[in-house]
This record gives sequence, C-alpha cells and structure tokens, in this order.
Amino acid sequence: MRSSGRIRDEDLDQTLREIRIAMLEADVHFSVVRDFLSDVRTRIQGSELITTVAPGQQVAAAVHASLIEILGKDSPSLVQEKSGVTKILVVGTKGSGKTTLCGRLALYFQEKQLKPFLVGTDFERVAASEQLMTISDSIGAPCYIEKNESKAGEVVASGLEQAKVQGADIVIFDSTGIVEFSDEIADSMADLADEIDPTELLLVVDSMMGQEAVNLAKSMHEALEGTGIVVTKLDSDAKGGSVLSVRSVTDLPIKLTTTGEDLKALEEFHPERFASRLLGMGDIASLVEKAKTAAPDIDEKKVARKMKDGTIDLEDFLEHIEQIKNMGSLGGLLDMIPGANNLKSQIGSVEFDDKEFRRKEGIIRSMTPFERRNPEEINGSRRKRIAAGAGVAAADVNRLLNEFKQSKMLMQAMAGGGGKGGVNMLKKLGLG
Repeated sequence: MRSSGRIRDEDLDQTLREIRIAMLEADVHFSVVRDFLSDVRTRIQGSELITTVAPGQQVAAAVHASLIEILGKDSPSLVQEKSGVTKILVVGTKGSGKTTLCGRLALYFQEKQLKPFLVGTDFERVAASEQLMTISDSIGAPCYIEKNESKAGEVVASGLEQAKVQGADIVIFDSTGIVEFSDEIADSMADLADEIDPTELLLVVDSMMGQEAVNLAKSMHEALEGTGIVVTKLDSDAKGGSVLSVRSVTDLPIKLTTTGEDLKALEEFHPERFASRLLGMGDIASLVEKAKTAAPDIDEKKVARKMKDGTIDLEDFLEHIEQIKNMGSLGGLLDMIPGANNLKSQIGSVEFDDKEFRRKEGIIRSMTPFERRNPEEINGSRRKRIAAGAGVAAADVNRLLNEFKQSKMLMQAMAGGGGKGGVNMLKKLGLG
C-alpha cells in the first residue's frame, strides 16, 4: 500500500485479511474481529484520502481509531464514595492473581494517602488466608481473616466492623477463586455481593487464559453485575487479544491492568495509550509516569555532572538497575517506546530476561563499598571473592565490569555534547 497513490479495494481486502489473521492468532474473539474489521473498512471507504499522507498510514490511523472505539474512549477511575466507606469486591478465576490484586489495590490507595482494609472470604483455597495476611503485613495494611469457615454474611459483618474500628476509608474483599462458573457458584457469589453491596465489583481476567477467561468474565458479569474489569499478567500477553475481547464482550470498562510480580505493578488503563502500544506506536506518556514514580528524588544535575566528568561508579549503576526494576519488566518498557516492535524483530532471538538485572544486582551487592566506588581496583582475587558471594562465575563478574566500562564511556561521550572528545569515544566503541 505504500507504493500506491490511493487505497484500492484489492489492497484493502488483503490488508484486512492480514489483520484478521493477526487478531485471531492473538486470541481475539471472532465476533470482535468481525465487528472491528467492518468498522475499519467503513472508516476508510467513507473518508477522503489525504494526498500528503501515505495510504498505509491512513489505514493505520483508521485501525488506531477503531481500537480506541472498542477499548472505550474514556479512562474510568475506580469509584469512591463521597461519604462513608468505599467497598470493593474482587471476583475472578482461580490462579488469576485475584488475591495479589487485593494487595496491589491496598497499596494503590495507600499511595493516595487513604486507609485500606483487607477482608478475606476465600475458604476454598487452603493458603488463601495466609497469602492475604502475608501481603497485608508486607505493605502495612490491616487485614481481617476468619480462620474457621463461616457464613459469608458473618464474615462481611465482622470485617466491616473491624474496618470501622481501624478507621478505614477503603475495604477490599477477596473472594473464592472460580474454577467453573456453575449455578451454585453464581448464587453463592451473588449472596456475597448482596451482603457487601460493593461500590466497585471488579472482575479479574487472566490475560493468559484467552477465550476461556473472556467467557467466564461474561458469565460473571451477567450473574453479578460487575462495574469494571482488571486484566492481570498483561506482560505475558504481548498481543493484547484478551483486552480487546473482554472489553467488547462484557461492555464493561477496563479500569486497571497488572504487569510483573511486584505489588506496585498496577496501572490505570488508558485506551488510547494501549491502542498505540498494540500498533507499535509506543506509549511515552506511561513511560514518563513510570520513570517519575521509580525515581522521584533523582538529582538530574548531579547525574549529568557525573556523566560528563566520568565519575559514575557502580553505586550509581546499582541505583540505576533498581530504578529500572521499579518501572516493571524490560519487555513491557520496550513496548512503550515508539518503534519497539521493529527493534525486537531486529534483535531476533535475544530475550529480554529480567533475571539478568537481578544477576547484575547480586554481583554488585557482593562488592565492598570501596570496590563499588573504585571498580578499576578489582583484581583477580577480588573477582573470585565477588563471584563466590554472588553465586556466579568469575567470567560473569568480568562481563559486568566490561559492560560498566563501556556504558561509562558512552555516557561521558553523550554528556560531552557531541564534541571532538565525545566523537572519539564513540568511535572507540564502534558507534561513531
């Protein structure tokens, strides 16, 4: 289409056919694919071509607009009661990350200077109460657990009473994970929802489950009247098919998504940003937000000065690694950068393994403060000691030191503003 001066019907048919295949392979529901392609065709055929814009780009614009239409144009936030306690009931399939999401929600509200309170009502899974308690302890949020199986109404009443004593603003209820949504389960969950009368009833969708998760979400919504969707493990579903499907099939707004294992890996959902990421157009706005959250107190002038002077040391390198870890998975960050799809395809088989960051962190933490500040003083015996402490080979320590040396030279070259010295350094690295 790039070589055509206009969009011909045969070109459009071929393009839409390829889009259909890609969407079905991404596990998008067939009815969603059908309606989506119909909308794209209408947008293209019903609009005048802009002579200064390539036909392929105009098709991409139509696809982008249609994606936003499916995902919802607005970015709905979680509803909070204007007066009184906000109650959130979290419902989802077993293994979908439901209990972890409760902890993430508690942390999310803590960062907004609110007081969350967790209540466990899952009596089916043996470790559910222990997991919720462990999470609550890790973030310092109070939690009510009924150790002996009780009626839902009793647990809800006791939990709300304890939340009142604690002065909680938000009460988050975990629920039993659903394996198969039978009539009996539907009645039980409906009774729980009636007892709680939640402000928000969030349906948790595991992005890795594909169409099964979408069908379950639809059944849960019909029985419980959900208020919003939370898509979990989105970093494991790069193509995003489940997001498109569940939004269209349930007609519920997607309010949050989770990526990675960290409790902070909870994001508000922005349809336009997500559509851009799906098309490889990046999501700079979210990337900037993540960077600000990961390093709110960073002294930019100090960093720039150390880069220019060449005084960056392994202490700075370690801090940089920790900041990147706080921003989420490396693969997820790349998806936010425009052109990342092309970058991944060029790199080919190289995997973005977040374990490598942890390995580097372990090596640096095995060094003494003196060694971190003076990496050039690390000799053979020091390398062996550091390797033993980190549980790696001496070659891994050498590799890290070489990477740091090259990174240091590159940063100094970049900070040099493109001067003669900077250009020479880039040439030494084979980059100039």
